[in-house]
Amino acid sequence: MSRPLRDLPARADLLIPALAAALDGAGPAVGVGVGDEPVEVPDDVALVVRTSGSTGEPRRVLLSASALRASAQATADRLDGPGSWLLALPTQHIAGLQVLVRSVLAGTEPVVVPDGPFRPPRFVQAVATMAAGPRYTSLVPTQLARLLDDAEGTDALRTFDAVLVGGAATGPELLDRARLARVVVVTTYGMSETCGGCVYDGVPLDGVSVRIGDDGRIMLAGPVLATGYTTGAEDSFVHLEGTRWLRTSDLGSWDGTRLTVLGRSDDVLVSGGTKVSPQAVEAVLEPLGEVVVVGIADDEWGQVVVALVVPRPGTVPTLEQARAAVTDRLGAAHAPRHLVVTGSLPLRGPGKIDRRAATQLADDLLARANPTGRNDT
Repeated sequence: MSRPLRDLPARADLLIPALAAALDGAGPAVGVGVGDEPVEVPDDVALVVRTSGSTGEPRRVLLSASALRASAQATADRLDGPGSWLLALPTQHIAGLQVLVRSVLAGTEPVVVPDGPFRPPRFVQAVATMAAGPRYTSLVPTQLARLLDDAEGTDALRTFDAVLVGGAATGPELLDRARLARVVVVTTYGMSETCGGCVYDGVPLDGVSVRIGDDGRIMLAGPVLATGYTTGAEDSFVHLEGTRWLRTSDLGSWDGTRLTVLGRSDDVLVSGGTKVSPQAVEAVLEPLGEVVVVGIADDEWGQVVVALVVPRPGTVPTLEQARAAVTDRLGAAHAPRHLVVTGSLPLRGPGKIDRRAATQLADDLLARANPTGRNDT
């Protein structure tokens, strides 16, 4: 059995009624920017969404109505029940779409932050129009940081019963800032293939199971798993002991109760024979501003560690400062050999760093700054 697929633009006013019909089985499945093919999908599929493609080519993920309902119910159970949502994320990705799905299933109308570059005043104005009762929003770390830097933005954040933060790793200093400001922040981990966040503050939602594979990769199971993809990549899903699991590309540790995400398996750098986790170095350098750590090819070291930094206003980070902090926490082999200051970091998807573009940017900026050969910047 199959059902038609209707591809729609990423507009909340068009997506809300279409999602309602798709979830009830009364209308076609909904796609957002997935193109005209395929024109039909399996009968149980309600939503087709593209992955962010932050480290590879985007895939089109098939999400069933039952998986979306299970995700929304588990989220409501973990929070303060169904409530009103503020949409501050793009709706071509799962995090923004889930705000709409949760609203549809709760019978509430989401408030939408106006289109355009994310700015605290737009967020504050949208929050002022929300109804009373449980109030939620989903943000990426960059949005949270910008709101915490703004007094009115911080006040607006305090009005939410929960502020979900995901889409990228959230550094410990940012979380401390939010909690010191009395913002109820909840970190989320998940992906398009799990209907978005399925682990909150390190604890799986009800019905979600976690294990670590022999290769150190995080594996997830439960009713929130996607049906699959429109084409290929089915080896992402495996059956073990009668259970269907998603093999993610993320490394992690699991103590039986809490999951710690250690970074992506394909992001690990090897510098001078030492394996370096970019996410671990980024966590140390977080006080400098927005940071991404990449590896640049080097004849002597294989790869050298480079930190791209968007400084906090009024600060001038230095390589010496960065190297000292990382050496103290992680060891000298993990310390960046170059620090490059830039005005913005390349992003793809809802706040995710485009690491391939960041690597190219770092290489270009270093070559421009040192045309006769790289030196510490």
